[in-house]
Amino acid sequence: MKPSQLLYGLDDRPPALVNGFLGLQHVSIIAISFVMPILLVHEGGGTTLQITFIISMSMLAGGIGVIAQALRSGPVGSGYLCPQVCGPSFLAASVLCVKTGGLPLVFGMTACAGVIEALFSRVVHKLRVLFPTEVTGLIVTMVGITVVKLAGRNFLSLDSSGTINTAGLSVGIITLMLMVSLNVWSKGNFRLFCILIGIVGGYLAALGSGQLTPSEIKAAMAHPLIWNPIAHHPGWSFDATLVLPMGIAVICSSLKSVGDLTTCQKINDTEWKRVDLASVQKGILADAVGCFTAGILGGFGQSTSSSNIGLTIATGVTSRSVAFSTGGILIILAFCPKLSGIFAVMPPPVVGATLIFAVGFMIVAGIQIIMSRMIDSRKTFVIGLSIIFGLTVDMLPHAFMDLHPWLKAIFSSSLSAATISALILNLIFRIGIKSKASLIISSENPYSQSIVEFMERQGGAWAARPEVIKKATAATSEYMEAIGGSSKLGEATSITIFFDEYNLDVVIRHPGKIPELSHRAPEPEALLEPDGVLQMAGFLVRSLTDRIESKTSNGKATTRLHFEH
Repeated sequence: MKPSQLLYGLDDRPPALVNGFLGLQHVSIIAISFVMPILLVHEGGGTTLQITFIISMSMLAGGIGVIAQALRSGPVGSGYLCPQVCGPSFLAASVLCVKTGGLPLVFGMTACAGVIEALFSRVVHKLRVLFPTEVTGLIVTMVGITVVKLAGRNFLSLDSSGTINTAGLSVGIITLMLMVSLNVWSKGNFRLFCILIGIVGGYLAALGSGQLTPSEIKAAMAHPLIWNPIAHHPGWSFDATLVLPMGIAVICSSLKSVGDLTTCQKINDTEWKRVDLASVQKGILADAVGCFTAGILGGFGQSTSSSNIGLTIATGVTSRSVAFSTGGILIILAFCPKLSGIFAVMPPPVVGATLIFAVGFMIVAGIQIIMSRMIDSRKTFVIGLSIIFGLTVDMLPHAFMDLHPWLKAIFSSSLSAATISALILNLIFRIGIKSKASLIISSENPYSQSIVEFMERQGGAWAARPEVIKKATAATSEYMEAIGGSSKLGEATSITIFFDEYNLDVVIRHPGKIPELSHRAPEPEALLEPDGVLQMAGFLVRSLTDRIESKTSNGKATTRLHFEH
């Protein structure tokens, strides 16, 4: 069901002109990721021509990737607006490749990474145990937190010594406030294009304050209007010893994609309950298409973009038709370096403000996913310790500098470290948790309090949805109320609950007969009768439960209350 806050939902089609500008807005955020191939070429001692080439090919691969991701029929594509960018997860492994065999080895191993990711997509649906909702929410949260360091450094315009450039900071503040103001206090096209308008305002402020100089603009305009980047392709090479570090980068990138695609699912469905791994599987395969294409064409490894998803939340536009305009613009820009050069000179404070604006929505979305489940001490440790381990990588980067190159992909970012920690801790803390639990009702203790404590304890251990646990608790208590007049409460009365991610069943066994569980509420005058309260309790049980099954045998009744989870 389309959420009310969306202006254009998945299947809506914005007007052509609006669609084009929305695509351009997404491209402006994608352009920020081109810092990755620039860093890569610098590490390999490359030239400006190589930088222009790899950025162009990354644009082309990203354009193909975002279109593939938006497909909704066939084995490829999640059907969501989820653009691809130059993935930071691939940086450490790509640097290792460029230092070993230059750009040809980078491209060959990137294509190999696309194959590995495609193979991973075939089995991800069988790994549901690794991705409970709370772990997925943690990944989404860390996706946003990981970008904070880069966003803050650019927003504050820090120089090499860590000193704040006040003029640059002013540009960042102007850009951010313009975006926020348009998003919060405006309507229509001003809200739709709040980031694009903010970026234009940021460029103008940067020109006025000297943060963007005419010479930089002239250098960007020095590129030809049209060129054939494929003619500059250096070829490919392969090194089997680099399959493992590139494979680790792929896993980290894929896990990030799980979080991104989960966010897409949640923001497009008001009735979202859990991760749809079938959609994620197709989405990761689309991600693999973009990554493999980048390797073949000569671009940087591609991954889903969290910042662009934040943009869809902020603007309320998740239409998949915008994915096609975004992909089309990227493909055109790949052959027009003069136009793409405009994004290449985006001032750092404008970059920082744009990231801060978009990433804030991702962090909140992740927290909402986590809090959609009940959290006990085990889940608290999984989430809390993983966040701490992840942030340690950002706060104490020097502690991980001497790791083996194969492990650097894991500890290259707080996202990778937190995700791996969460997966391991989740498996460890699953030890001792059973899929069923039982409670014997004692006549010595109030059964209502015992049921509440029992349900809350198990709901937290299973990370169940709190609203389902509340319904089950209320229905079970009302059932116990209903049998109070037909059996001796507390005599051999047991409650057993069974749980999986999709179902919660409460099985109540008690002596005596099955109480009346009416589909209709008793008349007001019936409530004054001796059994009026029992009739109302039976009606409430029926109202709170999705399905009821009852039977009697040897003077004992067994009732199963089923709740869809």
